[in-house]
Amino acid sequence: MTDQQSTPVAEQPKNQTQTKKSRAGRDLPAAIAVGVVLGAMAIGILLFAPIWWLALVAVAIAIATHEVIRRMREHGYALPVVPLLVGGQAMIWLTWPYGAAGLLGAYGGTVIVCMVWRLLGQGLGQPPVNYLRDIAAAVLLATWVPMFAAFSALLIFADDGGVRVFTVIVTVVFADIGGYVAGVLFGRHLMVPAISPKKSWEGLGGSLLFGIGAAVVTVTFLLDKPAWVGVPLGLMLVITGVLGDLVESQVKRDLGIKDMGTLLPGHGGLMDRIDAMLPSAVAGWAVLTLLA
Repeated sequence: MTDQQSTPVAEQPKNQTQTKKSRAGRDLPAAIAVGVVLGAMAIGILLFAPIWWLALVAVAIAIATHEVIRRMREHGYALPVVPLLVGGQAMIWLTWPYGAAGLLGAYGGTVIVCMVWRLLGQGLGQPPVNYLRDIAAAVLLATWVPMFAAFSALLIFADDGGVRVFTVIVTVVFADIGGYVAGVLFGRHLMVPAISPKKSWEGLGGSLLFGIGAAVVTVTFLLDKPAWVGVPLGLMLVITGVLGDLVESQVKRDLGIKDMGTLLPGHGGLMDRIDAMLPSAVAGWAVLTLLA
């Protein structure tokens, strides 16, 4: 007799009342509630106090960077914590007086300090172990989280900076919604099952439809730019958003973990929520700077 057959009838209602998860593996009510709260916070800041976006990004990347460092240290990586956290803050805040030059200088300085910090971290009496592996991981992390996030800080300094950041966020969010809906309803053909077993080509089609549509609408009515600008913007944001999600999925697969953290119910860690936003900030800054 199987376990299911031997389960007492009286216990079945209790089991049925447990938190239900969607086909995409999320605690859907919690995920929606967290998404609404985060979205409302971001929109409020962008509409009424855009300069405070820097503070929000600075806090977010500190948390996300720490989540990744903690997970990687659990699996044997010796990452220079202080240089990564301090350097990440420098990348954000130096965009205020110096723009892209401040970001680039802070990024270069962070990498140099990480290299020296790891080199001398075990003292001068013995050579460092796994130096190449750990420095490669540190440079990846410095690029992946604070440097990419700093491009959203660069966007905020344009005359319509708050609207530009809002446009990028809305496009990525709608692309995620479109991919989720299409994947759940129509997903049959897996895109990259070896990396992310839940992503489908049908979901990608939904992301393209919703993402490009959202970009065209926001570019036209909020940025007052030609509608065609929304097409390359939406396309780039969908591509970078999907790739950002896949990159984090592969990192987690390498580490043998499901989530980077537990801060956000229904989403995992903060890094699990912003993985698509990070490379999309770079793409959004590039497209809007060149075309808008």
